[in-house]
Amino acid sequence: MVFKDVIKKLAVSVTVAGVLLTPLFANAAKVEYKWKMVTTWPKNFPGLGTGANDLAKLIGEMSNGRIQVKVYGAKELVGALEVFDAVSRGTAEMGHGAGYYWKGKVPAGQFFAAVPFGLTAQEMNSWIYSGGGLALWQEAYAPFGIIPMPAGNTGVQMGGWFNKEINSLNDLKGLKMRIPGLGGEVLKRAGGTPVLLPGGEIFPALQSGAIDATEWVGPYNDMAFGLHKAAKFYYYSGWHEPGTTLEALVNKKAFEKLPKDLQAIVLNATRVANANMLAEYTARNNAALGRLVKEHKVDLRPYPAEVLEQLKALSEQVVEEEAQKDAMSKKVYASYKAFRDQAVDWHELSEQSYLNARNPQ
Repeated sequence: MVFKDVIKKLAVSVTVAGVLLTPLFANAAKVEYKWKMVTTWPKNFPGLGTGANDLAKLIGEMSNGRIQVKVYGAKELVGALEVFDAVSRGTAEMGHGAGYYWKGKVPAGQFFAAVPFGLTAQEMNSWIYSGGGLALWQEAYAPFGIIPMPAGNTGVQMGGWFNKEINSLNDLKGLKMRIPGLGGEVLKRAGGTPVLLPGGEIFPALQSGAIDATEWVGPYNDMAFGLHKAAKFYYYSGWHEPGTTLEALVNKKAFEKLPKDLQAIVLNATRVANANMLAEYTARNNAALGRLVKEHKVDLRPYPAEVLEQLKALSEQVVEEEAQKDAMSKKVYASYKAFRDQAVDWHELSEQSYLNARNPQ
């Protein structure tokens, strides 16, 4: 009888506990954070736009639906170049873009996107994650209430589309070219006119003659925009963007409202999205280049060695000068440069020597 009484009491206790605890777990399961992500890219654009979609999907799946992120392409909620402000104001909880698009607000931001003749994708990830870059990036954006994180990389880009041959640096003089960030400043030093345009406006501007030349990303993206229909010559390599890092922008107040586990999910989802995008570009670019050359008869050319040497010399001058314009840029560039120097030394012995052996000229 005593044993049966104990069993009854336990059964009642479990039932009572179930009645009491079920609403608590049910409420926790129903908690949802509905976020908006605004991007600088056309909706669903290959690589860049789909990279933003990938990040939103990862956050949703990893959080088991507790965070739902709706992605807006450029101009759907805000303009392509208004993403930074929208996240800063809280109009959207997240953004997806590149730091050189808002260099007028945060000059140091462009060092986290691309530096001419600078770090490759592998080296950028190493500096950001393991060389102190991420802490400096977050420090630079902190006054705007934004937490930045790497969320994609294109790898080495192409040198651009032109309707005339580039045989010397003089051929860049007077040229109106769509090229952002530090690369644009180098073009200006070479006598050209840099024009900042979001992706969706490049083709009509090139086709109409509003610009004379453009760079965008690489074959995978350039063919998607049909740039081969508006320019004849396709130059490589992308001296101006050797490892372009895309960024996820998170509104700080929205992030701090999340419980710790969801904060960790957002942070780690960006790492996965960052790796996924670079893998996609590496997998897709060569096939797209083959189509551009074979099917569309694009005239693929390397920049003359002399032109690259002169652009490199100008880049060193421009980057050093840009880094001295404000205290944060100076601080970021000191870290960047120190990391670059040691990465160059190591990769000369590792990556470069291996590639020279694998692909002898």
